[in-house]
Amino acid sequence: MFAFLKPKIASAKVPADQVEKRYKQLRLQSLLGVFFGYMAYYIVRNNFKLSTPHLQKELELSNTEVGILLSCLLITYGISKGIMSSLADKASPKRYMALGLALCAMVNIMLGFSTGFWVFAGLTVLLGLFQGMGVGPSFITLANWYPRKERGFITALWNISHNIGGGIVGPIVTFSLLMLGGDEHWQVASYQIPAAIAVVFVLVILYFTKEKPENEGLPTVTEMFKDNLDSALAKQDVKPPSDMTAWQILYHYVLKNKNAWLVSLADVFVYMIRFGVIAWLPIYLSNVKGFSKGEMGIAFLIFEWAAIPSTLLVGYMTDRFFKGYRMPPAIICMFIIFFGIIGYWLSDSLIMVTVFAGVIGALIYVPQFLCSLQTLEVVPPFAVGSAVGLRGILSYLLGASLGTTLFGLFVDLWGWNSGFYLLLVATVLCIIFCYWLHVSVKAVQKKAEEALTM
Repeated sequence: MFAFLKPKIASAKVPADQVEKRYKQLRLQSLLGVFFGYMAYYIVRNNFKLSTPHLQKELELSNTEVGILLSCLLITYGISKGIMSSLADKASPKRYMALGLALCAMVNIMLGFSTGFWVFAGLTVLLGLFQGMGVGPSFITLANWYPRKERGFITALWNISHNIGGGIVGPIVTFSLLMLGGDEHWQVASYQIPAAIAVVFVLVILYFTKEKPENEGLPTVTEMFKDNLDSALAKQDVKPPSDMTAWQILYHYVLKNKNAWLVSLADVFVYMIRFGVIAWLPIYLSNVKGFSKGEMGIAFLIFEWAAIPSTLLVGYMTDRFFKGYRMPPAIICMFIIFFGIIGYWLSDSLIMVTVFAGVIGALIYVPQFLCSLQTLEVVPPFAVGSAVGLRGILSYLLGASLGTTLFGLFVDLWGWNSGFYLLLVATVLCIIFCYWLHVSVKAVQKKAEEALTM
């Protein structure tokens, strides 16, 4: 591990009478750091999706070729998310996350000067590689600063950061085009201005985000909050194995963990639906539904921001009303999404298409967030990065690529209807895996509760 990325070691313990105050202060700062940091990651990521109509026109690309470019980003990101998140278990979360965002900004600056298909392909591979450095440190920070009884709402709060970041890209790019004088400056507006904004948030991450509590001279989250069930469920009573490599942690605590696999497979189909809609929304609304650029930008924003209230509500409800079970709300959302996809596909009214896009956007991020939350709770805190990595590889290598390249191929071969049939099948499979995961987690929790009463 490079010296810059090594976690800070506390020089002294925080005095006992200051622990509670200091803990509250630092965990709030850390939440703000990873919130705004991950928001910025999406500013220099969703901007590429928004640029696809310009890119397709400029380079005269087919839908399949656009899908290939999107997959270059997403597949690389999925692989990187797995590797980089596992490495993050051994690194300083804030420095690791800040470095990744800075590198994403650099790639976006280079995208602003590119003119060839293969150059774009190469740069999107690099962008996907560096994007993988964002999510692991975020989850590691949340898992190490917040206990299970608070994690539903807190993770939901953090989760909307990517909706905000992904949603404001549309207005940022549209406003930049207006200020620069037209579509001929689309590369500066789409890539370089978002990159400049991201650089500012690199400093935000470094200032606000803190190390793990024990590295700040504070008790661990398990010691600070006496949640015995949380310890039993994820085996948090096991001490962090300082002598184990990242691979050994991945193998022993994730790859041999049935629930880590189930949550990853459920997330595959969530991502397939999400990217099958959002990655193709600009082209579909512009070319098929006849939306103007402004109307398409509004629909894109609604898709992203509609998830904010629903995610916060479900995060609160899963802690308060579902007794910590994360999958029942996900299953309910997937049922509604099934009919939302049909409405988005078959409606001709501009208003109704936008409404159904909003319904899908409001709900698709809920099972994604709940899968993320469930991931934190099926492994010990020191293995969170590795578990996030497994889920990331499967979600992007399979889910996102199925929603981009396979969807684009279906559209080119058999038309848009075939693509939407593909998404409906994915919805049904997602419901099946969410239910399977719920049954498995419920069995583990019941066993843990019985052990605690003995």
